[in-house]
Amino acid sequence: MGILNTTPDSFSDGGRHRDSNAALARARTILAEGADILDIGGESTRPGAAVVSVADEISRTAPVIAALIAASRNAGAAAPVISLDTRKTDVAQAGLTAGARIINDVSGLRFDPDLADLVAEQECPLIVMHSIATPDIMQSLAENAYTDVVLDVFDALSATIDTAVAAGIARERIVVDPGIGFGKTDDHNLSLIARVSLFHGLGCPILLGVSRKGLIGRVSGEATADRRGPGSAGVGLWAVSQGVQILRVHDIELHKQAIALWWAAHIGG
Repeated sequence: MGILNTTPDSFSDGGRHRDSNAALARARTILAEGADILDIGGESTRPGAAVVSVADEISRTAPVIAALIAASRNAGAAAPVISLDTRKTDVAQAGLTAGARIINDVSGLRFDPDLADLVAEQECPLIVMHSIATPDIMQSLAENAYTDVVLDVFDALSATIDTAVAAGIARERIVVDPGIGFGKTDDHNLSLIARVSLFHGLGCPILLGVSRKGLIGRVSGEATADRRGPGSAGVGLWAVSQGVQILRVHDIELHKQAIALWWAAHIGG
């Protein structure tokens, strides 16, 4: 899953793709590099980020989605699989109407309870991520938020799945994400990564989003976000070895090359 941030305050790219033309150019690059899914977001959810208005979020995402779908149609090509990274029902509706196929909710259905009903009605896949509180305050609560972070996150995601199923979302359409960096300390994050295979017990595919995050920088000593690709791929290879099905990443070519070599060595050529 390739990442496209159309926000002015993204931690990873500094708002380079907030302009629609720049966003479209970057989207085409991500897809050309071999991303299976393109995840488009119009609201930064980095630690400390404030809520973005529905109108602003729609204006940043829906036109880009519609343009990508129209371009593929005009070229007679298959439409790209687009995931919309949003917590809000109205934004999700606009994105699905424009051509998105997946909703990626970093709040795990906590922010907007109506989102589950929309996803059930549209019969689209839903990614539910674990997080606590809201991005503006989540890190201030992280230290004392868990008894056993792995088991607590597992139980929270299990409850979220139950909520989604009760709303009419088919279990086979749900993907879980343990939420690295969302209301968690470095120790919490490393524990989740080390024991990520436990989440297969939820019976849903696992998505892991670690790419370029602060954890990578603090462990590796790399202060610049867009230079954290190698560290991100290192975690990605560990995740693949643990059966994680989806990696949400910025550096598509780097990850694809690393995984190709890991897989070749794993199966012996």
